[in-house]
Amino acid sequence: MISFQKIFGKSDVFYDLLESSASHARQSVQSLHKLLSDPAAPQNLDAFIAARREDKKITQQIDEALCKTFVTELEREDIESLANALYKIPKTVEKIAERLLICSERLAGVDFSRQVKFMDAAAEVVLTMVVELRKKIHLERVKDLNDQIQQVEGEADKLMIDCLRTLYTTEKDAVMVVILKDLYDLMEKVVDRCRDAGNVVAHIVLKNS
Repeated sequence: MISFQKIFGKSDVFYDLLESSASHARQSVQSLHKLLSDPAAPQNLDAFIAARREDKKITQQIDEALCKTFVTELEREDIESLANALYKIPKTVEKIAERLLICSERLAGVDFSRQVKFMDAAAEVVLTMVVELRKKIHLERVKDLNDQIQQVEGEADKLMIDCLRTLYTTEKDAVMVVILKDLYDLMEKVVDRCRDAGNVVAHIVLKNS
């Protein structure tokens, strides 16, 4: 098990900030799901911008706390790596929302539900992993959670290939090909960002188990 004093000394500030960051990452994916599935939802970027800005603020707070807090066993690079990996999730989701709103008329009827399902599943596991850092997560438990993200990523990769195959063999509108290819890439990247964050958590636990 992880020794908490070994990792963060006597302060829980890093746990609080990292958990908040992971929560904002999950919320950004849920906002994307609402944007795509609920026609009555506000068709703007407010929720995405707020999530990304709040996460950026959290990253800055972590940087400031690292300058003031004596860290014993856990290298400060590990904390910074996890904070940066988490921040990239809502940042990428915001890019997806931007593109969806720019060309919303062209995308009417396009189904992104499977992509959103994988993004949400990966973000949910990341949040669980970060929350369980505070709960003295066991090495086997973190390996199991990390394997779940890897499985989601594998399924997302397969979906990406299937979507590209359909796109390249059936779509006749060149502009539409560019739009969908860009969106598919970004949606896959969200899952990759979650994988990266999960790998950092696994690395932290392995080093301190």
